Amino acid sequence: QVQLVESGGGLVQAGGSLRLACAPSGRTFSGYAMGWFRQAPGKEREFVAAISWSGITRNYADSVKGRFVISRANAGNTVYLQMSNLKPEDTAVYYCAADPSIARITITPTYWGQGTQVTVSS
Repeated sequence: QVQLVESGGGLVQAGGSLRLACAPSGRTFSGYAMGWFRQAPGKEREFVAAISWSGITRNYADSVKGRFVISRANAGNTVYLQMSNLKPEDTAVYYCAADPSIARITITPTYWGQGTQVTVSS
């Protein structure tokens, strides 16, 4: 079964940092764009960041620009989300995603992870 496995979530104070990681299990995602979404309690899932297979194209939601950085390593199969200057409104379950298209991944990714909880205390 194809899976995307997230790690690195946890509890952090406002202004702190966390790094999320996502790695595939069951297959590789060679050539795929990868990204992150989040869902806060009572809200819809929203796009956070995405990176193309080459790493050249990186897209961010306005709410995280300048604070979050997406990157990939391990021959492109692991994707990271470095989150800095975290705010209480960043509290959410963060989901990893993968799709062949850097355009489509921001809207309807093909593959999803199970999610990791990030909680930012004030």
